[in-house]
Amino acid sequence: MADRTLPTGTEDAGTETRRQVDAFLRKVATLSPRPAPGRRGRLVFALDATASRQPTWDRAMQIQAEMFGAAAGLGGLAVQLVFYRGFGECKAGPWLTGAPEMLRRMTAVTCQGGQTQIGKVLAHALRQTRAEKVAALVFVGDACEEDPDRLCHQAGELGLLGVPVFMFQEGGDAAARTVFQQIARLSGGAWCPFDAGSAQQLKDLLQAVAVFAAGGRPALRDWSRGRSETVLRLTHQLGKD
Repeated sequence: MADRTLPTGTEDAGTETRRQVDAFLRKVATLSPRPAPGRRGRLVFALDATASRQPTWDRAMQIQAEMFGAAAGLGGLAVQLVFYRGFGECKAGPWLTGAPEMLRRMTAVTCQGGQTQIGKVLAHALRQTRAEKVAALVFVGDACEEDPDRLCHQAGELGLLGVPVFMFQEGGDAAARTVFQQIARLSGGAWCPFDAGSAQQLKDLLQAVAVFAAGGRPALRDWSRGRSETVLRLTHQLGKD
């Protein structure tokens, strides 16, 4: 996915978006984490809470709740909220297994101006998975103001530990896109764009990642029956286990 080229202008935006989503889904379909019997899948959910994200923060809270719902009944999903904002502030909450407490914590956060701190997020995910296996890291953001080489090194370490990073990019910043794609590729994860007009698409993809983290590919295939076309395209590519 890191080799994808920018639209040439000869295709409509819908065609390009569909191709990007298909590429994302193909990548997810190649992965197969499954928590040990009796253990919950663990998912780090990281958000850029700098000032540029304020317009979409409320929507992110709703999507987070729906991620929990999608993973219910699969042995559960433990999610840890991580966010950064302001002057060097980067915080990680406790591991939670229900939406109400997660939503309470998210509603207490307000966006503040500041630079990105993706490196701190990746370093945190490394520490967490070394203590107890993390199934995946989801990151939602719109910019990158850090050293790409350092971030790529951390992403490679996560890849060696089997922690795919799913990079969801809001907006069209070309420099951020390049770095986000490299992080995804080196970690064994995937990159996918979204904007204010694709909230449903983002919800579907995040739910798919949540189910994947909780129960692996078989759970994702079972859950997707009767779901949206976006999710169905994923299950059609799964093949046999």
